[in-house]
Amino acid sequence: MTGLILHHYDTSPFSEKVRLMFGLKALAWDSVQAPVIMPKPDLVPLTGGYRRIPVMQVGADIYCDTQIILAEIEARAPRPASVSGAGWAVNFWADRLFFGVTVPIIFGELGDATSREFILDREKLSGRPFDIAAMKAAAGVMRPQWRAQAAWIEAGLARSDWLDGAAPGLSDIAAYMNLWFLARSLPAVAYGLLSGLPRTQAWRDRVAAIGHGTRREITGAQALQVAHDAEPAPPPVHDHADPQALAVGAPVTVAADDYGRDPVAGTLVAATPERVVIARETPELGKTHIHFPRAGYRVGKA
Repeated sequence: MTGLILHHYDTSPFSEKVRLMFGLKALAWDSVQAPVIMPKPDLVPLTGGYRRIPVMQVGADIYCDTQIILAEIEARAPRPASVSGAGWAVNFWADRLFFGVTVPIIFGELGDATSREFILDREKLSGRPFDIAAMKAAAGVMRPQWRAQAAWIEAGLARSDWLDGAAPGLSDIAAYMNLWFLARSLPAVAYGLLSGLPRTQAWRDRVAAIGHGTRREITGAQALQVAHDAEPAPPPVHDHADPQALAVGAPVTVAADDYGRDPVAGTLVAATPERVVIARETPELGKTHIHFPRAGYRVGKA
């Protein structure tokens, strides 16, 4: 195996960011196809209950959320350089604001074609109704908002073929996600909303051409065995100036602050300005380290 294992599914827009980062870094990786909806029996044992996709695994280290996954890939494969400070801001915008207008456009159009099982799963994930009727009503308002945000990409490409400058980087991968998601789901709608934005249309093709690196399929059982047979890597240096005064060895919980808020409990291994790492130990897997980003996540003292 290559060492990098991605738990994902092919239609996941957030997973597409990670797959493109693998392509940008020309990396080989192992793919575990996770179910789109619960149950996810080969995922939640690794994550301690976290159910969002994607999740990256390296041995007994588990990385939850694309923020921390992309940062870890960059740390392990810094050439070619692709991540800047401004890129993280673009990534957060794409994950929250741009994605927030993409979803109602897609599901407002798909409407009754959306399965009841998917709706119920996403209601449990988000903690609120997955209201197709409301999305249909909002789609007309969201389309000009979507086009306005796509126009920011058009403006960002005025001086270069890439948002990150002379070469592709995190800003390009992050901003591309919502164009990919809309075009994959509703190609005619995406075509119309990108009309008159020629730089963005050409850029979208360039980003797609980055590819996904070298992918190999493995099973969830194989990934669990990898974790069982491995030891976690040395953690990052703990930040003793942490604003929460978190102490190494303390019991803590970690949960997202937007949706999928199921708390994951463990023992604090390290907290830095960018990430928090907790340890868990189970009879099935032994000791694992689970990595979460700080931005967008809440750490509580258990």
